[in-house]
Amino acid sequence: KVSMPAVAAPRKGRALLIPHGGGILHKDPSQQTLAKWLKEFPKTLPKFSSIVIISAHWEERVPTVSSGANPSMLYDYSGFPKEAYELKYPAPGNPALASKISKLLTEAGISNGQDANRGFDHGVFLPLMLMYPLADVPVVQLSLSSSLDADLHIRIGKAIAPLLNEDILILGSGFTFHNMRYFYTAQTERKGPNEAFEAWLKDTCTSNKLSEAERTELLVNWAKAPGARFCHPREEHLLPLHVCYGAGGSAGVQVFDDLVMAKTSGYLW
Repeated sequence: KVSMPAVAAPRKGRALLIPHGGGILHKDPSQQTLAKWLKEFPKTLPKFSSIVIISAHWEERVPTVSSGANPSMLYDYSGFPKEAYELKYPAPGNPALASKISKLLTEAGISNGQDANRGFDHGVFLPLMLMYPLADVPVVQLSLSSSLDADLHIRIGKAIAPLLNEDILILGSGFTFHNMRYFYTAQTERKGPNEAFEAWLKDTCTSNKLSEAERTELLVNWAKAPGARFCHPREEHLLPLHVCYGAGGSAGVQVFDDLVMAKTSGYLW
């Protein structure tokens, strides 16, 4: 009698890093390439029962999970037309999933918290309004740690990786370029460091020649990459990528690469 080797079941979930856009994303002429992609790309993905989103716009002392059943809106921006403060995204929360995430983090030795009152910030509602406009997929938010420790955020991703065995989308919502001073200046001023960092990031995230130990070391030491601190004077918009990579645990695929005020990219695991 020959025993057949066990074959791992295909993963139901996905980890996806996206640029989240800003303002009234769906109407801003400078963001239409991104808006169109956010509308179309989810059609290539499986159907998900819940979304776990890591927004660049929520930091806490310890990683914190939104545990409310019906999150409110958090208009965490200023200077936009009235319409920007009337946007609605009435997706439900998922308190049971929030508790599961908290348990996974605890089991991984990562201190964490829950927040039943956290609303959807613009890193959540702007992209999701385009990606899942029916707002019928429950959404749980997971904050960054205000330490901005790259290794910790990879470990957070590893801790919640079991969610990918279910039909859950782990969605990192950030920007691979986020230097506000240079968003609105001539492209020639940012082109060199912007393109250098994007090339490094693509190679680091997608190369099959790297071991996962090597890839992890590069991402932990991301600030040594060419153009790194020009592109990210502060790294809160990059760290959702670290969580997604930690969950995915292997080379990803670049799924977005275009100008959104600057050259920026998205990755799928």
